[in-house]
Amino acid sequence: MTCGFSRVNAGIGLATNFASGQTSATPPGAEVSCEGLGFAYGSKFIFKDVSIAAFKDELIAIIGPTGTGKSTLLRTLAHLIPPTTGHVFLEGKEVKKPSANIALIHQSIATFPWMTALDNVRLALICKGVTKNEATDTSEKMLDLVGLKGDEGDYPKEMSGGMRQRIAIARALAASPTVLLMDEPFVHLDELTADGLRKEIYSLVFNPETTLKAAVLVSHNLHEVIQLADRVYVMKGTPAVITDEVKIDLPRPRTERDPRFLDYLDQFFNELSVKPLQA
Repeated sequence: MTCGFSRVNAGIGLATNFASGQTSATPPGAEVSCEGLGFAYGSKFIFKDVSIAAFKDELIAIIGPTGTGKSTLLRTLAHLIPPTTGHVFLEGKEVKKPSANIALIHQSIATFPWMTALDNVRLALICKGVTKNEATDTSEKMLDLVGLKGDEGDYPKEMSGGMRQRIAIARALAASPTVLLMDEPFVHLDELTADGLRKEIYSLVFNPETTLKAAVLVSHNLHEVIQLADRVYVMKGTPAVITDEVKIDLPRPRTERDPRFLDYLDQFFNELSVKPLQA
């Protein structure tokens, strides 16, 4: 190992802090967490025994080879699909159904092409029963926050991929979630656009004008992960399990010119290139 990584026992600390079925046993201060989470198609588990947590003002990342169920893990955290085993907690209380306090940004740039930018964002609020005037005010504020002030009346087809993804981010933030889940949010953008959004997303997520307290990122882009994450969970194996947990101890803003950045990059490449563990 080439740099002074801060390791956190690959989730073992979380597991020992949980008491089965007791919401008060969640890690103190965790905004979103899970205990022993697993998902199976029939009798075949894709991942199992996953225990992770994101704390206040923290962005965590989940990395691993393709097919380890990282995107599925995000969906189970949001309870968009129910886990086969285990429990999900939001601010210490067990989550048993989808919650408006957990928002998910997909890797596909999900906007409605027949709606303006403002209408795309406003839709999420109107569906919650917010008055049209209040929904408009909040949506305009969020579009301004993501850098789309003046573009409220434009349609997605008139916008670049980066601008459309900003609409998706504004829509997620407008719903006032406490936790934001991001599934490869920049993968379909050109590198220059993606790099620009990466530089902004951390400050957007933890802007005092949003309600967000924590974020979870799934990405195959290790440069992106090291640039953004406070801690990184590594998933490997068949079925996949958490094999490592590493704190990224680098000052912000982060640069690849920092030798320690490259040390983290080498470490994660080495970890992910090792033959997966067998159950």
